[in-house]
Amino acid sequence: MKRIVRTVVSALAVTGLAFGLGACSEAADKAADQVDKAVNETYEVTYEVTGKNIESIQFHGGGGTAMDPKLETETKPTTPWTKTVTLKGIMPAAVMPLSIDTADVTCKVIHKGKVLKEAKGEQAMAGGCVAVSPVGG
Repeated sequence: MKRIVRTVVSALAVTGLAFGLGACSEAADKAADQVDKAVNETYEVTYEVTGKNIESIQFHGGGGTAMDPKLETETKPTTPWTKTVTLKGIMPAAVMPLSIDTADVTCKVIHKGKVLKEAKGEQAMAGGCVAVSPVGG
C-alpha cells in the first residue's frame, strides 16, 4: 500500500513540475521576444557638454553592440558642444568630458526633450553622464 501511495505522489509531483516548467518556459519565451524587439529598436539622444578647457569628449555613438558599445572621441572640441546620435536597443547613452578645469564642466543626455542624465563638476569628470536606454522600458 505504501508503495502505491509513493508512486502516486511521485507521479503527481512530476506532473506538477512539468506544468510549472511549461509556465516558466512560456514566460521566458515572452521575455526573449521583448529583448529581441528592444535590441532591434533604435532611439536618438543628444549629448551636451559645456565648460572651459575641454581636452576631449568620449561618447557612445551607436557603433558596436548593445552590450559592448564602441566609444568615439572628439579632441579639443569647442563648447558648448552638442552631438545627436542614434543608438541601438538597450545600448546605454553615455558621454564623458575630460577637462583640466572641472569647476565649469557639465554634461547632459537628452531624449525627446527630456534630460535623462546630467552631471556637473567633478561628477561629470568621474563618471560622465550614463543613461539607461529608454527602449523596452
